[in-house]
Amino acid sequence: MTMMTPPPLDQEDDEMLVPHSDFVEGPQPMEVVPQPEAASTVENQAVEDPPSSRFTWTIENFSRLNTKKHYSDIFFVGGYKWRVLIFPKGNNVDQLSMYLDVADSASLPYGWSRYAQFSLAVINQIHNKYSVRKDTQHQFNARESDWGFTSFMPLSELYDPSRGYLVNDTCIVEAEVAVRRVVDYWTYDSKKETGYVGLKNQGATCYMNSLLQTLYHIPYFRKAVYHMPTTENDMPSGSIPLALQSLFYKLQYTDNSVATKELTKSFGWDTYDSFMQHDVQELNRVLCEKLEDKMKGTVVEGTIQQLFEGHHMNYIECINVDYKSTRKESFYDLQLDVKGCRDVYASFDKYVEVERLEGDNKYHAEQHGLQDAKKGVLFIDFPPVLQLQLKRFEYDFMRDTMVKINDRYEFPLQLDLDRENGRYLSPDADRRVRNLYTLHSVLVHSGGVHGGHYYAFIRPTLTDQWFKFDDERVTKEDVKRALEEQYGGEEELPQTNPGFNNTPFKFTKYSNAYMLVYIRESDKDKIICNVDEKDIAEHLRMRLKKEQEEKEHKKKEKAEAHLYTIIKVARNEDLAEQIGRDIYFDLVDHDKVRSFRIQKQMPFNVFKEDVAKEFGIPVQFQRFWLWAKRQNHTYRPNRPLTHQEEMQSVGQLREVSNKAHNAELKLFLEVELGLDLRPLPPPDKTKEDILLFFKLYDCEKEELRYLGRLFVKGAGKPAEILTKLNEMAGFPPNEEIELYEEIKFEPTVMCEHIDKKLTFRVSQLEDGDIICFQKSPLVENDEQCRYPDVPSFLEYVHNRQVVHFRSLEKPKEDDFCLELSKLFTYDDVVERVARQLGLDDPTKIRLTSHNCYSQQPKPQPIKFRGVEHLSDMLVHYNQTSDILYYEVLDIPLPELQGLKTLKVAFHHSTKDEVVIHTIRLPKQSTVGDVINDLKTKVELSHPNAELRLLEVFYHKIYKIFPPSEKIENINDQYWTLRAEEIPEEEKNLGPQDRLIHVYHFTKDAAQNQMVQNFGEPFFLIIHEGETLAEVKVRIQKKLQVPDEEFSKWKFAFLSLGRPEYLQDTDIVSSRFQRRDVYGAWEQYLGLEHSDSAPKRAYAANQNRHTFEKPVKIYN
Repeated sequence: MTMMTPPPLDQEDDEMLVPHSDFVEGPQPMEVVPQPEAASTVENQAVEDPPSSRFTWTIENFSRLNTKKHYSDIFFVGGYKWRVLIFPKGNNVDQLSMYLDVADSASLPYGWSRYAQFSLAVINQIHNKYSVRKDTQHQFNARESDWGFTSFMPLSELYDPSRGYLVNDTCIVEAEVAVRRVVDYWTYDSKKETGYVGLKNQGATCYMNSLLQTLYHIPYFRKAVYHMPTTENDMPSGSIPLALQSLFYKLQYTDNSVATKELTKSFGWDTYDSFMQHDVQELNRVLCEKLEDKMKGTVVEGTIQQLFEGHHMNYIECINVDYKSTRKESFYDLQLDVKGCRDVYASFDKYVEVERLEGDNKYHAEQHGLQDAKKGVLFIDFPPVLQLQLKRFEYDFMRDTMVKINDRYEFPLQLDLDRENGRYLSPDADRRVRNLYTLHSVLVHSGGVHGGHYYAFIRPTLTDQWFKFDDERVTKEDVKRALEEQYGGEEELPQTNPGFNNTPFKFTKYSNAYMLVYIRESDKDKIICNVDEKDIAEHLRMRLKKEQEEKEHKKKEKAEAHLYTIIKVARNEDLAEQIGRDIYFDLVDHDKVRSFRIQKQMPFNVFKEDVAKEFGIPVQFQRFWLWAKRQNHTYRPNRPLTHQEEMQSVGQLREVSNKAHNAELKLFLEVELGLDLRPLPPPDKTKEDILLFFKLYDCEKEELRYLGRLFVKGAGKPAEILTKLNEMAGFPPNEEIELYEEIKFEPTVMCEHIDKKLTFRVSQLEDGDIICFQKSPLVENDEQCRYPDVPSFLEYVHNRQVVHFRSLEKPKEDDFCLELSKLFTYDDVVERVARQLGLDDPTKIRLTSHNCYSQQPKPQPIKFRGVEHLSDMLVHYNQTSDILYYEVLDIPLPELQGLKTLKVAFHHSTKDEVVIHTIRLPKQSTVGDVINDLKTKVELSHPNAELRLLEVFYHKIYKIFPPSEKIENINDQYWTLRAEEIPEEEKNLGPQDRLIHVYHFTKDAAQNQMVQNFGEPFFLIIHEGETLAEVKVRIQKKLQVPDEEFSKWKFAFLSLGRPEYLQDTDIVSSRFQRRDVYGAWEQYLGLEHSDSAPKRAYAANQNRHTFEKPVKIYN
């Protein structure tokens, strides 16, 4: 699924469901943009506004919309004003973005909120079945006044004219909105109302949440997980058993919804994996395989098999000879067909259906040769817990895409798999086992093929009471909601104006069952067993108890936070420890110094006694300084506390010190030490005294360290303290040293030389200033030191950046790291990479930036010298990365950028072969240049053969490129470029001859006899007065189709997708007289026959959405 802004982790929503924001900035109030007029209608609008309604928005000239955001007209539902917001070119993604917006949010009173369930759709105007529809629910408020789908549908599908979403440049959007007056939506307490708690959604993990709840509510499974051996030294984030134990324990014993982050971390998933919506069935299999593996050699070994494993027998039995081949296979779940089946029993009937192997499809039996045979599957045994995967997603070969089957499909509360005298059972099955099953859980998918939302209906103890587990929220439901409403199919909206004789509106239900879990009646007592504290390891209970106590402690701290102040005390020792290691600029990282949590009413003098106990410094030797943030963003000790201030309470003092950010009080503790290193009373400080801090730089070691602090007189000069500084540094008394003032470091470093002859006051030095000093650099030392003086070293430290380089072919693995400067130019960076790779020519390196949100390379590489500095390469919106991807090209990048690369499929004129050629030519080249280049690479039927280049899309020819057309704007990403020889007959067209398009087609019974093109389209000359019978002879010869097959073909004239069948005596040319605005491809001669060409091999799991990565659990 395409990545979007991950919502906050506590939010109850799906990957798709995000407040509109301009992608990364978080929810923002919407600005109102004047919009072009759009045709809109509100249907079912009664005199009194109903609580639910459907709004249709017809958007004309869609592809010409040049605003980033486009709003619909306002419509009313439930007494509220709403409108639809779309981003026609995507909200920073290559998908249409669409949201429902509260139209008058800016003028509503403070604290407003309203709750709505709604669906948004883009209507397919050719076939309504393929409309894209997604539904969700949201509590709208001032912070989130719009909600919806950043990745609604791929722009490539929306803008493709053959797909039917854009017809005559008009797009139709529908919104169905039902306003629910749920005042307590956010205050609802699942545990209190139902006795169960939910799971938090990490972004797109509702598919995982629904599965985890289902597994948790199989008590035998939960018990086995608790009994998996783990130790107190394990970490949940690195151990799947411990993470699952921890999760199940919290579901059983806590009062609030539970986070799944530890579990996904234990899977080895990065955050990007969490935001990829996967397939429930696939996750179920992978998770069970992992647990099965981890249970080996433990007391619970074999539990997964005991619960979920069944066996079936594949057989092939010859009809005329005595030969039978059987193979036993195990299964953990069964995939049942939904399409063409009315219920579960019909699916099982289909599963065991006998297939006849005869005619061309005979079976090759050992010693008997080809034989008529029957082939099928029968069940040897079913498991105690039967997991049924309903094939709601199918691959549509005609459309080359996944589609969701929303057909009605029933499933019973009790499932009898012994029906009809055990028709599903093999002869080897144990007939003593009664295969009567009770429904335990129903997993539901709500939405379309491009994503949606998962939740589960479960009855944990198999009573009549059902519960809906929808991420954090658990609600009580009746059997009708759990069963009948999840069958799918169509539903009629109740009429709002019965008297007006309007036809009821039927709509497809996009929420329907996707997976069913049944428990065998005879095993029910064993599986729905009691699980209590004694099943949980002591160390796990202790760990979770401790976690709970910490949580309670934090909660208490938070509740009492207003009574306390945090005081952070920095000392000389902190400065010495941090400078040159953790920090280089300023004096201290306040997060790493000793902090005290002190009641606000405590007098500061009493606090000093706490400090005395902590540091062993008697109260009379302590002097505290307040820190201040300067205008240049540095943070320095500013002034000592006065005697009066020390008499105040801690709370009063904090407000004095820090009016803007009064969360903490930051202090510097000054302690004077005598020669014997014992504390002394602090010296009196007059206005003339300045407290300075000193750092020492060693250019040979490239080292900066803190030396200490001194009081100097404002009228004094640096020359007067040189001996003291040399003594502090351990230098000879007369060592020549240079002094620099560290002024600031953001956004750039400012460090200036100090004139030793000027007074401190003239040099504008004040309390808290920092002086960096070093030995005076010798001229010959300049070459030995990379950074000979303090300013150059600080500049280096400020800009240095360790970059992790990865090969673009292996984007998950670090290849090597380089320490670079953020100020490095493009050339500097590629030169260092080339040197690392042992490459002579740095221009053959191409770099690609990192997308911080998807954790993937950005789609477009960095152009040659396309950015100025390394810092520009690493920035992604408002985040900075430390990853770059590289590739080594076969030609220099500037040269490649000047070239256009096209993939051209060459169709040989006599051989039945197609060869793909990659053509690289300068961008200013023409189609004629492409043809000339191609001639040097392909085998022509004769030396003087001429070629042409065609644009083919979905088995139709859209264009013959003129030889003079520039190639720069040709797009071969979506269209196929086809090159072929121009037949001799086409070069000598007579005045009455016509060149027409000929396409293959079939009619799809499942899609309302809709015309589907397939195969290779071609051109054909038709002569004046020529009959279809004569044209057919030439077509058969051209395509070399055997007589028997060709006799089954039908021929039709098609205009705008409607076939008009032709008889052999019809004059073909008379049909092709019109030359209208639609272009030649809208009229063609159609050859109707079955598509016998082999289908391309698709992924084994065709049940997976097209956008999904396979589920992987790495640990």
